[in-house]
Amino acid sequence: MMKKIFVSFDFEGLAGVTSWSDVDKKSPDFKRTYAVNQLKALLEGLGNVEVFLVDSHASGDNIPWEITDEFPNVSLVTGGVRKYYMMYGIDATFDAVIFFGYHGAVGTLESNMDHTYSSSSIHNIWINGIHMNEALINAGYAGIFNVPVAMLVGDDKVVAQTKVYLPDAVYVETKRSIGRHSAVMKPRKVLLEEIKSAAERVKSSVREDFKVFKFQSPVELVVEFSDTLRADLVSSMPLVERIDGRKVRLVHEDYAVVFEALLAMTYICAAAKYLV
Repeated sequence: MMKKIFVSFDFEGLAGVTSWSDVDKKSPDFKRTYAVNQLKALLEGLGNVEVFLVDSHASGDNIPWEITDEFPNVSLVTGGVRKYYMMYGIDATFDAVIFFGYHGAVGTLESNMDHTYSSSSIHNIWINGIHMNEALINAGYAGIFNVPVAMLVGDDKVVAQTKVYLPDAVYVETKRSIGRHSAVMKPRKVLLEEIKSAAERVKSSVREDFKVFKFQSPVELVVEFSDTLRADLVSSMPLVERIDGRKVRLVHEDYAVVFEALLAMTYICAAAKYLV
């Protein structure tokens, strides 16, 4: 049975949300209650397993600390900026990873709030020729420590994309995305029971039941940005090669270096709004 689980929390893939205002802490439409209800279903299913919960949406301050009153087995990582962001704290002591509230890759047809790491700066990401979503990028980082992905909770688009590479994981489809700001929602009671039941399955499993996902070396990262300014900025990074107006390339033997480089690119691109 599982003893220690790493949970990476995102928001856009959860049920009950379809627009950026739904997942913006500063918005009056912020759907924190929806997120907490679905998260509690997961934690109830996991029972007394040690959980390391990493709040990884936006500024990383969406999950209320009070959740640990009800679930004292949970350690909550909150706030940003932090190293490894969505995967902060992962190491070889974990039995498995759960991706919670994940969404489709940028450019996915009829995908609700599709993006990959940066909705404003990144147009496409490929690693070793594979078009990336956040689940696969993060699964590769967990793979450095030989920790498998046991479960993914998200919309139908991210489920379909990720199943191709992680067929052994347990999946819960939260909604059927039908457009960038539209989706078909399941009845809430049905979904919460599905999340809880899937978590119970994971809890009673062993890590060997799931596949460790790794990128073969050398690892090639290609990032296409939303405009040439962002590519200009990132081109100053060591090891980065400019391919064309909006694309850069980085190759390295160590995926940890590639992963951190991608995070650095997103942080650097945040400065673009001050340069126009």
